[in-house]
Amino acid sequence: MNNSTPTPTEIKLHQKSRILEVTFDDGAHFNFTCEFLRVHSPSAEVRGHGPGQETLQVGKEDVEITKIEPIGMYAIKPFFSDGHDSGIFSWNELHKLGTHQEEIWKDYLKQLENAGHERVAPTPN
Repeated sequence: MNNSTPTPTEIKLHQKSRILEVTFDDGAHFNFTCEFLRVHSPSAEVRGHGPGQETLQVGKEDVEITKIEPIGMYAIKPFFSDGHDSGIFSWNELHKLGTHQEEIWKDYLKQLENAGHERVAPTPN
């Protein structure tokens, strides 16, 4: 992390809507679904250990974040209801995901389609 990395001024988990709301000191404000964060976790389970080793995450529509732990002054570690807890989201990673959320999500939906998976609408809480 360097001095130009935006830092969150507020992080709120909305359990009912399954939204993690993050506001940064540069004025950026993002709403992440738990599903979005789960399928884009910066973990080896999801991203692999190098290019081409990514694992497409399917069936995560109803996943929830059960708790969040701070990691120093630079990141958070969410714990997901499906047992996944190895992804550490740095401030830079969260900001990048938020900034490019729309295209990242479209790319994920295209990957699901290409793999023959159909995303089911999440069950309302």
